[in-house]
Formats: sequence, structure tokens, C-alpha cells
Amino acid sequence: MLLRSAASILSPYFAESPAQLLAMLETPPHEEMGDVSLPCFAYAKIRKQAPQAIAEQIAERVNADRSDVRAVTAGGYLNLFFQGGHWRTEIVERALDADYGRSDIGQGKRVVIDMSSPNIAKPFSIGHLRSTMIGNALVHLYRATGHKVVNVNHIGDWGTQFGKLIVAYLKWGDKAVLDREPIRESLRLYVEFHQQAELDPGLEDEAREAFAKLEQGDAETRELWQYFIDESMKEFQRVYERLGVSFDSYAGESFYNDKIAPVVSKLEDLSLLEEDDGARIVRLEELNLPPCLVLKKDGSTIYAVRDLATAIYRKDVLGADEILYVVGAEQSLHFQQVFSVLGKMGYDWASGCRHIPFGLMTFGGKKMSTRRGKVVFLEEVLDEATDRALRIIDAKNPGLAGKEAIAEAVGVGAIIFGDLKHHRQLSVDFDLEEAVSFDGETGPYLQYAHARICTLLEKGNYEKLLKQTAVDGTYLSSDSAWACIKTLSRYEAAILEAVRLDEPFVVAKYLLSLAKDFNRFYNSGKILADGVSDAEIISKLSLSAAVANVLKQGLNLLGIQAPSEM
Repeated sequence: MLLRSAASILSPYFAESPAQLLAMLETPPHEEMGDVSLPCFAYAKIRKQAPQAIAEQIAERVNADRSDVRAVTAGGYLNLFFQGGHWRTEIVERALDADYGRSDIGQGKRVVIDMSSPNIAKPFSIGHLRSTMIGNALVHLYRATGHKVVNVNHIGDWGTQFGKLIVAYLKWGDKAVLDREPIRESLRLYVEFHQQAELDPGLEDEAREAFAKLEQGDAETRELWQYFIDESMKEFQRVYERLGVSFDSYAGESFYNDKIAPVVSKLEDLSLLEEDDGARIVRLEELNLPPCLVLKKDGSTIYAVRDLATAIYRKDVLGADEILYVVGAEQSLHFQQVFSVLGKMGYDWASGCRHIPFGLMTFGGKKMSTRRGKVVFLEEVLDEATDRALRIIDAKNPGLAGKEAIAEAVGVGAIIFGDLKHHRQLSVDFDLEEAVSFDGETGPYLQYAHARICTLLEKGNYEKLLKQTAVDGTYLSSDSAWACIKTLSRYEAAILEAVRLDEPFVVAKYLLSLAKDFNRFYNSGKILADGVSDAEIISKLSLSAAVANVLKQGLNLLGIQAPSEM
């Protein structure tokens, strides 16, 4: 908000629109340097003056024209200090609004976000957390900036993996055990197949034959395949409900089976398909990429052509202006190839397709592997996090009403924030004890900060006082109050930056800064002290309420609940 105000103030002096200036404004790294800074180096050539001289001239004019802003210079930088209580009043009042921070920059744009996408008949492990929660946060962030979002769970429900599972079930499966624990038994069978295949490579041929029967519509094989899908979706849905995640579409890989042939035909019509050792490929040497494999030697399709069909469907049917794929960084080359082939097919909209990569998640420093059975079930991690949160609540506030539900919100929120507080492209070694801590840069720390403010507001009869007295920024003139208010003013900018970078970490980092700034303000002096006027109390409580509002909104954007009691 201060950045926007600075852009409007400086616009007449530079004969540029506020929007042009806004893109150049910065927040100084240290408070003593100013509240907002404009580097003047870009104007040196236009004005034929040194950047420092430009900054000094503008500072002199601003200081002559305004009493509520003080301009100073540092080298080629023009730095603004916002003065006067009205700035504090305006920011706090704005930050109390339910829609504070939201914008309409994406209005009229439709974004399809491909996220989560677990494989059928395999456990929903801690390794699936990143795509699910990074994707979910991006869904919320894009909607907060006015975009129309369609989030798609591209379920892995097709491929030779099902041939392997079907062979394993027919050889070593037990229907009663499968009915009792469908996912764990499916995992056991899948691991058993790969162990036995190392001893008997002929099993791989049997798996290919079994999948061929599935593709050909064999009734028995399709019935077993549908069983695995139905049971897996029950398991996935239970986990999604705990994570607070929902989808607009569950169209999996099999949904696009009848949409592949037209893509292959178009590639042939465009003379893009070439034969290479019996396989059919699209060459991409001119883009410094290896060829994209479209058809195997036996004529069967591979997932690259399935992704081509998927992208075309999302553009033609879902009306996507942009398509985001929240998929691990190891698939970067694959998506480069797919997007490049789309471009060679003449689809200009391919430039709106983006891979949103993320780093690997390890557990105790070890990579997880479904084939070898080395997985950590996400639901078990959520259970353990919730149990730990409940033990902490029992120790700190044993009489808390509804503590089981609050412990669930804290435990699940701890796991989500433990992921999103990292840059998405960094690898994350998951540490449950660190994630559930109420101290440090954690989800529970932010949730507790919000809950503590809610308790403060109730104790101070905030709602009643607010009806009698208005916010007066002159009571918020302390350094700690102004620092907190300035951080509040940056909420919209944090959301916009998170969307620009497709990086939820930006909002997570912002919320930690806000909570820390509020704690410094809270600890700088009693808010509900005796002998303090109602006007001062309501102003300080309003700042507190504004922080609580933004903490709650920001946590919700990340997919995390904000309990009012803890």
C-alpha cells in the first residue's frame, strides 16, 4: 500500500504513470534508509543528468510540496519517509477489511493448475505433499488476484504399472487381504513384482501382455483395474479432506485415451513424426533438446503424447489461458519437450504452458521409493503431528474446548507450513519435530500468534469499543508500531510477488515477518494498561486486529487453518 502511495506521489515529478513507477519502487533493506526507495539510475540517460542530481532535485520538490512525506537522497536513490498519523490510520483501517490484499490483475484470465496427481494403487506418501500443497497454495493465490482457476488432479490411472499390479495380484494376491487393506496390499504386491522380476525378467513381458489386455477392453482385467481405482480414490479423498484440498476435475490419464489418435494424426499430417529404430519421434535438435518419443517400437503410446492431448484438451475445452504443471524438477526435460512439440504443431498458446518444478522431499535424509516399499504414508505423518500438537495443548491449556479439532488444525498446518516455508525448488528433508514446534519459523508459531491476538481482542472488548471510537494513527507512532504497520502495507505486494514467481514461499516468509513485527510491538508496552484512554486502546487493538486478519487470510491462502483459540 505504501508502494502504491509512493508511486502516486512521485508520478507528477517524473511524468510517468503510477503503474510505471510502481514497478521500479523498492523497500529499503534498513528502516533508517526510508520507507520506500526509488533508484534514479534509469532516468540518467533520459534527463542527461547524474542519478544523484535527479534524486536531489525531486527530493527538494517533494519536500516543498508535501508535509506528510519527507524525501532524502542516498547516492542515486530517492528515499521517502511517510510522516503523520493519517498514513497509519489508513493502512490499519484498510488491513481490517475482509478483502484486504486481494486484487483483480488476473481478471478475465483462466488458469488450469495440474497438481497432486498420485498414482492409483500406490500409497499417498509424504512425497506427494509438495505437489499437492504447493499446487493448492497457487490455486488460492491465483484466485486472490482475480484469476479464474481450474485445478486438476491428473490421476495416474493408466500405464504398464497396472500390468505389473495385475500380474502380481494373479500370482500372489489374496482377495480377502486386498479388501481389508487395499492400498497397503497393493503396495506389497507392487514391491513383490519388482523383487521377483529381478530374478525372472520374463515377468516384465507378462506385465506388458496384461496391460495390452486392459487396453483392449478385456472384461476381467478392466474390472480389477476399476477396483484399484475405486479403492485408491477412497484413500486419497480421506487424505485430501484432512489437508483441506479439493479439485474441480479428477480427469486422469485414462480420460485422454480417445484423444490421443487425433494428436498422432496431426503430427503425421505436419510431417513432424520421424522413425527412429522402429519408434516414432519428433526431433527438437534446433532447440537443443533431445527428440521427443511419441510412439514406441510396438506402436504403443507414451506419456509425452498423452500430455500433448491433455494440454490441447485443457486449451480447447477448459478454455485455459495458462496451464501450470506442479510437478517435480526431475520432469523438467519432459515438459520442455512437450511444450516445444506443441509449439511446432502451431499452437501459439504453448507459451502459456509452464512447468512449476519443485525439489525432492526426503525423510531422515533418505529418498523414498515405491518400487522398493520405502514410503512414509502421509496420513501416518498427519496422525503423528496431530498427536504431538494435542500433547502440547494438553500441557499448556488442558481445559481448551474442542482441543482435538484444534490439534488437527495445528498438526496438519504444521506439516503444510513445514513444506511451504522453503523455496519450492530446494530439496526438503522433512523433520516432524521441527515442524510441530511452537517456536521458530513454523506453522504453529503463526497460528499461536493469531490465537493470542484473538484472546487479546476479546479481553479488551474490541468489538464494543470499535463502535464507540475510531482508529487514530497518532497513537501508533512508536517505532515498533510503525514497523508493524509498514509490514501490513506489504501484504498485497507479497501476494503479487508470489503469483509472479509461482512461489508460495513469498507469502510464508511475509507472514513470519509480520508475526515477528507484531510480537515486538506487543512486547514494547502493555496495550490494555490502566489509565490509558479508549482512543489509544482502540487504536492499538485495531492494529492487533489488522495483524490477526492478515495472518488468518495469509494462512488460508497457504491452505492452513487459523484457530481463534489454542
